[in-house]
Amino acid sequence: MARRPVAVPLALILGAAVGFAVPPSQAQAAPPGAKDVTATLFEWRFDSVARECTTALGPLGYGYVEVSPPQEHVQGPQWWTSYQSVSYRIAGRLGDRRSFENMVDTCHAAGVKVVADAVVNHMAAGSGIGTGGSSYTKYDYPGHYQVQDFHWCRSWVSDYQDRGDVQNCELVGLPDLYTGSDYVRGKIAGYLNDLIALGVDGFRIDAAKHIAAADLAAIKAKTSDPGRFWVQEVIQGDGEAVQPGEYTGNGDVDEFRYGRDLKRMFLNEKLSYLDNYGEPWGYLSSARARTFVDNWDTERNGSTLSYKDNADYTLANVFMLAHPYGSPNVHSGYEFSDHDAGPPNGGTVNACFSDGWKCQHKWRQIANMVRFRNTAAGTGVTNWWSNGNDAIAFGRGGKAYVAINHEGGPITRTFQTSLPAGTYCDVQHGDPVTGGGCTGTTYSVGADGAFTATIGSNDAVALHVGAKR
Repeated sequence: MARRPVAVPLALILGAAVGFAVPPSQAQAAPPGAKDVTATLFEWRFDSVARECTTALGPLGYGYVEVSPPQEHVQGPQWWTSYQSVSYRIAGRLGDRRSFENMVDTCHAAGVKVVADAVVNHMAAGSGIGTGGSSYTKYDYPGHYQVQDFHWCRSWVSDYQDRGDVQNCELVGLPDLYTGSDYVRGKIAGYLNDLIALGVDGFRIDAAKHIAAADLAAIKAKTSDPGRFWVQEVIQGDGEAVQPGEYTGNGDVDEFRYGRDLKRMFLNEKLSYLDNYGEPWGYLSSARARTFVDNWDTERNGSTLSYKDNADYTLANVFMLAHPYGSPNVHSGYEFSDHDAGPPNGGTVNACFSDGWKCQHKWRQIANMVRFRNTAAGTGVTNWWSNGNDAIAFGRGGKAYVAINHEGGPITRTFQTSLPAGTYCDVQHGDPVTGGGCTGTTYSVGADGAFTATIGSNDAVALHVGAKR
């Protein structure tokens, strides 16, 4: 979600924002291929992303990396400056055109597809010189747009029960593009086509809720590949005029209810309630939903868990990656106390787990669940078990099995699985070794599919046939 220039208090920004995979012809269950997990490397420079694709994302089995907006934006160190576009040149804080293209090529060589965050609802407020040297004033962006290319409403979005207000007025004061105009649609499609030409595999459409679904469909139709993967940011709000289901014809949609409810389950209710998690809870079809435990907005406004929630956060990610609903997105950001703070080192990641970079995508408990999910692809939930409270376990057919203990003390029991007999690496506590070994704990599954384990408080065990001997 975009943010207003520095003069606007953060409380106002967040208050306004909350209201908050390639098609059967335009959308399908997951991004292309069996690897449907995305790692969002929030505010990473493109050269750092390229290295991470080679050294971590590819080897760990991530299918996609999502990168922050590449387009030229307003100057300033705050993270949200990336969401205030000045032009469609690739000339932002995170790298120039050459760096971006090299990142795409490097990630592809590592087997990782690239999703670019695209800011197309609005342009920047104020006036000045952008990160690439372009001059601008509000409603005038030379070579791109002038005053007639913006919606006539010049006030802030304020009434989320009014569709016209949501989609024609200005999100936190940012000039709202008149996406009903063929000229504007053509300019936006031209930008997306430029990224497609550089090899981008898909787009996250920022602030999609503030663009009519029909306008987005018309923009997508103008691109060089209308079947390319899209995921749209549509923040669900009860009783609001604009709802996420309107956008599924264009592609996938971020399912905000998923992360909000996981927070509620982990902090205030019981994990046993998750036995039918997904569509029966009123969510989008699994075939259209992108799931997440948190993103950069929600970790700051507190609507979901975040890295600050420690084991609750880790186990929520384990559950998301183990469970078949939707296509998971693992958020990987940086430590913050100032909600406006931009990325450490201007986005350069010299090393994970240093300088404030959290690198959640590399935490063993999360990272090793990516292979778990890839191995279990195409299977549903089987062998569900709970203690009626905060300990649960379930399988994914005969491919994988996970047990999560969110109780205040350890549990010991024999778990019934559908796994074939053998010795399995517990990928929560060790890494599989080529040839069938394991750097940590192993479990023996008998011919009856059962194994016995003691699982500590706020811990998990995860087994899959890709880590078996």
